[in-house]
Amino acid sequence: MKPAAVAKTNAARILDGLGIGYELRPYEVDLEDLSAPSVAKKIGLPVEQVFKTLLTVANSGEHFFAVIPGDDELDLKKLAVAAGVKKVELASLKEVEPLTGYIRGGVTVMGAKKAFAAFADETIELHDVISVSAGMRGLQLLLSPADYLRASEAVIVDLTKVTR
Repeated sequence: MKPAAVAKTNAARILDGLGIGYELRPYEVDLEDLSAPSVAKKIGLPVEQVFKTLLTVANSGEHFFAVIPGDDELDLKKLAVAAGVKKVELASLKEVEPLTGYIRGGVTVMGAKKAFAAFADETIELHDVISVSAGMRGLQLLLSPADYLRASEAVIVDLTKVTR
């Protein structure tokens, strides 16, 4: 698929409303590979600066967003502790679009159908610029971590498994 035309998404409009500067960066979508490393290569950023947004569900039924570096794996136990619940698991793919309004590969905290609490991995603050989905496949938002945290109201915590 060709790169998306650079159109304003709900997430971009939210940033505009907050007076936050950002760059929209389109890329060619490969439906066989929606991974963060693939996106990172296409937009010219190191994978650790490309953050993926995962929807999770707690044993209580509450949903949370987890925002982690593209090359890391979510530690569900750490998220449960941060969220103050006993257990958290990834939401099923069939739940994602009805709850967020976004499809896999295009999920973002900003502008989601329902405002779920968001948690961002502490490594987000290590970078001058990060990339998150703009709310559709084929389009990323590049902005400062501080601006992302302000717009998403994400809480900073350690969310990833130690794999290195």
